Amino acid sequence: MKRYNAIIIGFGKAGKTLAAEFASRGWSVAIIERSSKMYGGTCINIGCIPTKTLVHLSKVSEYRRPASFDQYAEEYKKAVKAKNDLTSFLRKVNYEKLNTKDNVIVYTGEASFRSPYEILVKSSKETIQIEGERIFINTGASTIIPNINGIKGNPYVYTSTSIMELNKLPKRLAIIGGGYVGLEFASMFTGFGSKVTVLEAGEHFIPREDRDIAAAVKEVLEKKGINIHLNAIVQTIEHDSKKASVIYRDAITGETTKVNADAILLATGRRPNTKSLDLEAAGIKTDSRGAIVVDKHLRTNVENIWAVGDVHGGLQFTYLSLDDYRIIKEELFGNGHRNLDDRQAIAYSVFIDPPLSRVGVSEEEALKMGKNIKVARMLSAANPRSRTLGQPEGLLKAVVDKDTGCILGCTLFCADSSEVINIVSLAVRTGENYTFLRDNIFTHPSMSEALNDLFSMIN
Repeated sequence: MKRYNAIIIGFGKAGKTLAAEFASRGWSVAIIERSSKMYGGTCINIGCIPTKTLVHLSKVSEYRRPASFDQYAEEYKKAVKAKNDLTSFLRKVNYEKLNTKDNVIVYTGEASFRSPYEILVKSSKETIQIEGERIFINTGASTIIPNINGIKGNPYVYTSTSIMELNKLPKRLAIIGGGYVGLEFASMFTGFGSKVTVLEAGEHFIPREDRDIAAAVKEVLEKKGINIHLNAIVQTIEHDSKKASVIYRDAITGETTKVNADAILLATGRRPNTKSLDLEAAGIKTDSRGAIVVDKHLRTNVENIWAVGDVHGGLQFTYLSLDDYRIIKEELFGNGHRNLDDRQAIAYSVFIDPPLSRVGVSEEEALKMGKNIKVARMLSAANPRSRTLGQPEGLLKAVVDKDTGCILGCTLFCADSSEVINIVSLAVRTGENYTFLRDNIFTHPSMSEALNDLFSMIN
């Protein structure tokens, strides 16, 4: 049996970065990936990079304003090829970065525990068993398949992973789930010319956001032609040789409606990939959602085993997976001071058009916390740069502690918000007074300088 200083299960951001770190320190490393199509992890293969590539290319397509659906379909086909070329290139680069190192072995197969130190690797060619002094689980998460009649075996039903391989642009796309993932795909496919319907079971649109922000987002998406139905409880999915149909019931009125579609996307949440790991064999604890339970240093209840990335639950962002790497690096080779408690003011962006970004608490959350607050709101159109970009739509909002002047939260629904929010995040993390952004000198014309105007409204 081969023995390694470290075994890493999963080729995601934290896993591959840990593998390179360990190798640079002379450790022997085994990294196990279930599929050769997933070298490099979710982000570069089926997540951030391919989806944001398509989001960008859909905007390019929208600007070109094709004259017919067939022309849109051709634009989409070219975009999918460009996406595939990019992911193939990045997959190869990620594989070669590790596989060419003398002390790193990449195993392609499914991993499962046999003990706290032993891992079984099953591939199409062989089954082998390896042993590791330390083991790091980085298996990510996947789409939750809801218990809806008509999903199983339906050729028209896709997950956020499988729809990335769809070469033919659907004229009509139905999306089950109105969360952030569903909205990104809705915005993107609308840009390519699809007629999109979003079915959300809840009564509130993007409930995590303040109602004024949610209303602004909904208005913009509906102006793009996206049909959004709330309180939509999907009953069943039907299909024939030409199309599929989603039958849903309105939870308020009880009325039943049928939506015809050429493709149906399940955007119904994600759960950690732990089912095939046989965690019981190692005595590893999970929570009710199947996420691996970890302490603030990412250790499981088994001393020599850690869990990194989406598999331990919480917010599922690639940049948090990278920070998981930093936590472990500090624990193993530093002073161990870095931990999950350090994660204050984590920003996020939803890549609709324009993007929605936020850091810190919302106005509603601040009030529930009993904070004495001041709130500023500003239309994106008030900033000249939004008009030069041809994207005047949107709303900017800031929440400030009235007693201390500290920035409690900021939501930016505007062009380039995914970049600008990082400036606000730095100000929040360093405890800057809101006047820091109000009075800072930004380039002109830029979306960043909207922060001058937004925080000037705090008085």
